[in-house]
Amino acid sequence: MKQLDTIYFAPFDGITTYVFREVYTRNFQGVDKLFTGFFTDVYKQKSLSHKAKDIEQTRQNNIQLVPQILSKDAAEIIRFGKLCFEKGFEEINWNLGCPFSRVAAKQRGSGLLPHPDIIENILKTVIPELPIKLSIKCRLGYRSPDEILQLFPIFNRFPLSEIIVHARIGKQLYKGGVDCETFNKIISVTKLQLCYNGDIFKKEDYLRFKTRFRNVKIWMIGRGLLSNPFLPEKIKEMINNDDETQRIRSFIDDLYYSYRKEFNDNLHVLNILKELWSYLSLSFDSPRKTFNLLKKTKSFEDYEKGINKIFDEYHWVGNRGNKFGET
Repeated sequence: MKQLDTIYFAPFDGITTYVFREVYTRNFQGVDKLFTGFFTDVYKQKSLSHKAKDIEQTRQNNIQLVPQILSKDAAEIIRFGKLCFEKGFEEINWNLGCPFSRVAAKQRGSGLLPHPDIIENILKTVIPELPIKLSIKCRLGYRSPDEILQLFPIFNRFPLSEIIVHARIGKQLYKGGVDCETFNKIISVTKLQLCYNGDIFKKEDYLRFKTRFRNVKIWMIGRGLLSNPFLPEKIKEMINNDDETQRIRSFIDDLYYSYRKEFNDNLHVLNILKELWSYLSLSFDSPRKTFNLLKKTKSFEDYEKGINKIFDEYHWVGNRGNKFGET
């Protein structure tokens, strides 16, 4: 029997909430591991309570969930790890990948990657005290891809459960292409389990990267999965004869009513859904027109009318790229 590769669902703070993960895994197959959005400032009770539901379950629809922390404080990482261990989690993930300048300027996320001495000291402090597995999600660096090559000799000295690498530098955000050459160098030097992340929007992208990185068996998908929730099923060739349009409509409605119930009909739900639709619209035949029907909606009634119009006038085609196709 053919051994299938492993697929992780990348965390997107504000989109892949516990509600989203629950509804997604109820409607689609193929994902093997989920991650929470990042926790930060966990010394503050308000910060923990704000996202408390994210770590109430260790699995969602029988899929492993990994809590993620964004921090440069060893004591904070240890505290978070112990909390998650007490709740029954198997692993926490240290976010060294967030590319946004407001985070990086504080030497957190990818902003910590140019400081291997700080990262090494944190790991020296954390690893002996942590009662739970630690994985790392990172970029190739913040300013230069050379930064990651200085870090792997450090990573290799610690019993990290795995390293997930988005093959861009932080300064790029999500612009430009991924750096396959540097990722290949990582493959040649790492002693750790390695996961590839970056620019998998359709099955053909996965096959291209799989050909390029033959030893990689684990793949993290973010934007591609948000724009086309069927992508893991397609990669794993899971046969389902149900109509895709009907399934995506069922998912969208399930998510909409689940959010309304969870947040007691607070209109903030529309902002969450519109952020998701900035990706989901890419899988319709007229992405920009599709998104325009929803982006200015200010009431649940207007949102519902917009959804009905989308399915009346446009067609679900699956993501064929990574951006709006029209001008």
